[in-house]
Amino acid sequence: MRVWERYRLRLTRKRLRFRAFRKRRELTPVKDRTRQIGRQAILLFSTVRNERPRLPFFLTYYRTLGINHFLFVDNGSDDGTADYLAAQPDVSLWTTRRSYQKARFGVDWMNHLLRRHGTGHWTLTVDVDEFFTYPYCDTRPIRALTDWLDSYGVRSFPAMLLDMYPKGPVGARTYAEGQNPFEIADHFDSGNYMISRNPLYGNLWIQGGPRARTYFAGAPENAPALNKIPLVKWHRTYTYVNSTHMLLPRSLNQTFDTEGGEMTSGCLMHAKFLSLFPVKVQEEAARREHFGQSREYRAYAADDAASVDFWCPFSEKFINWRQLEILGLISKGSWA
Repeated sequence: MRVWERYRLRLTRKRLRFRAFRKRRELTPVKDRTRQIGRQAILLFSTVRNERPRLPFFLTYYRTLGINHFLFVDNGSDDGTADYLAAQPDVSLWTTRRSYQKARFGVDWMNHLLRRHGTGHWTLTVDVDEFFTYPYCDTRPIRALTDWLDSYGVRSFPAMLLDMYPKGPVGARTYAEGQNPFEIADHFDSGNYMISRNPLYGNLWIQGGPRARTYFAGAPENAPALNKIPLVKWHRTYTYVNSTHMLLPRSLNQTFDTEGGEMTSGCLMHAKFLSLFPVKVQEEAARREHFGQSREYRAYAADDAASVDFWCPFSEKFINWRQLEILGLISKGSWA
């Protein structure tokens, strides 16, 4: 990189860290159990709003995976989300009614909590409809992965967002609280992905999948980004720049091999498209608190969200992580 580009990124990192420090005032602690966090604890961070039906399975999934403590920011829920989370013994909860958009879509809040509580820990930053999947996840806990990453001095781990959807209309089968969402949303696109490299930040930029072909067929460059780096061995000087798509310092984004090899990677199985989807679409399209004045949600709202059917003859039915590896969506790399 040129000297001026490195200088620009250093200034950006300082500015974002300062923003997060200021935004800490917007967070009110509801249940602060962070004193329970052990030195080797693996932590999960998430921002939520009106996600009560999803939480039981979400917490069970990640507890089984090996997460030791959860840190949530509740952004003004009115469906019992905050009360449910506050009652969980391994959850610390903060609440705010301030603008999600003006906190850079929650990133400022997450950056503050990551710096305050995540430093020195492996941290997983996800939404409540994202389920971290990696090689051997059915037999090895997440600590096996982080121990292996530690042994090689790797500080960040990528996971492509994989949109999961049912066969048939999204609203045809009702999602029950606590249910495994992939009993319903059990299909995905095995191809149809565009990959480029961000020249400034050095990260891969991935778009495509069912949302691109259904809602953004005429302008695929406007489709949501699917590249994420959710798992990071956090340091107080780190900061997320744009959701979990990219970080600073820039070296954390280089999660691919430029020498022709293959680095270990995972997926975030995305359970957005359930019977809960139409209600969420109407709420978020009206609030306009998401990126681009909720451009994505307004695209969803333009059609009947309950009747949208992503399935096509090329859809794949999910089996396990090994299937994702065969299709090239995740990689074992050198992890045996």
